[in-house]
Amino acid sequence: MNFDILTIFPEIFPGPLACSITGRALEEKLITVNPVDIRDFSTDKHKNVDDYPYGGGAGMVMQPGPLYRAHQDVMQQRDYLPETILLSPQGKKFSQDQARELSQKPGVILICGHYEGVDERVRELIVDRELSLGDYVLTGGELPAMVVIDAVARMIPGVVGDEESTRRDSFYQGILDYPQYTRPRSFQELEVPGVLLSGHHARIERWRKKQALKRTWLRRPDLLEEADLDPEDIEILHEIQAELAEKEDNELVGEENNELAREKDNKLVGEENNELAEQEYNELAGYENNKLAGDKNKQADGDKGKDDQQAT
Repeated sequence: MNFDILTIFPEIFPGPLACSITGRALEEKLITVNPVDIRDFSTDKHKNVDDYPYGGGAGMVMQPGPLYRAHQDVMQQRDYLPETILLSPQGKKFSQDQARELSQKPGVILICGHYEGVDERVRELIVDRELSLGDYVLTGGELPAMVVIDAVARMIPGVVGDEESTRRDSFYQGILDYPQYTRPRSFQELEVPGVLLSGHHARIERWRKKQALKRTWLRRPDLLEEADLDPEDIEILHEIQAELAEKEDNELVGEENNELAREKDNKLVGEENNELAEQEYNELAGYENNKLAGDKNKQADGDKGKDDQQAT
């Protein structure tokens, strides 16, 4: 499959695509990455490809002429009609389904925008679809182009040695992947789930399916709206939802019990404090009563002494 990339930074490619799986695919000619320098098609002596926007405003806009001529040059070199894709934050969000669809084509042309974007007439004349990686803005379309190439290349037969692994990738079946484990069996007191060590393939398969569905339900429930779920998947999903609901109920009961226990403790502490306060009060009252009695006795003894002196 051919990937023609219209860019003002051709030196970026193949970049990381020359490594690992895509690197082997390039060596084996399963894919080709052809960066085309848009500046080569500029008629400006300084090779400018951008200009100020009509109507004013910040930034610069990529001119339609150089992009259009670069596109026409690539089209003339191909014996098929490649789909032209503009990498843009305004495009439809790139997905695994689109990667799989594009992998069926003989080639695509990827346009890497820059500055404030491309002249709207480029969209109208040569762009078949726009793709975005997400709701954020990057400096240019080169990195998104690499992401698209990597994702699409994985779907091409022969690129990934074990094609079964691509069918188990996250999003391939519309849901997230299940948790993966390898040696050692125990790490930092965390154990590999026993079912994976059982050798029971049916149980392992069901466990993986359940974990994948559970992870999707908890992290990306929106994916389940369009996922192709079979009756067993739906049954497992209901099982997961029931388990999570029970866990939530137990946590609520636990919180209520903890609250009741705290109230009971506070009540006991209050009673103990009241008892201590009462005891302290009684002790203080006793002390004061004793003091008063002592003072009274002293006064009585003093009065008696005066009486004795007068009698004498």
